[in-house]
Amino acid sequence: MPYFTYDTSVVIGRRPLVFPGKSSYFRPSAVVIMELMLSAKDDTERRVYERVYRDCQHDESLIVPNDADWLLASKILFWLTRRRRRVEGGRLRRLDPGMSQRMAMDALLATSARRRQAAIVTENWNDFKAIQHFCNVKLIKASDFFK
Repeated sequence: MPYFTYDTSVVIGRRPLVFPGKSSYFRPSAVVIMELMLSAKDDTERRVYERVYRDCQHDESLIVPNDADWLLASKILFWLTRRRRRVEGGRLRRLDPGMSQRMAMDALLATSARRRQAAIVTENWNDFKAIQHFCNVKLIKASDFFK
């Protein structure tokens, strides 16, 4: 069975979601853990995510973006912006607040998961399909994964 990782949308949308055990094919992403720590309701919840990070870092199951992932994510964001400009007739409308940061994190997750040959389980299908056009990452709809 190939490896898989969860997008932040899955963890937040399916709370309480238990991360699969170490013997599974699950590989958590440092990008997702960062986003979860950012949105933690209190210090106790933040420490839970920090513990997951350290445990997975120790056993080398953590998907951490490298320099090539950052570069490819930057290119993907550039290409997505160019495509949006083309679709909108040369003008760019303003994105919703926080959208560019979310897309940056999604692109970084996609590039690092692709390098580690992990499929991304996501509720955020449309954004990841747009990214997939430029980065051949495997995607799984959360609704299909959790059947």
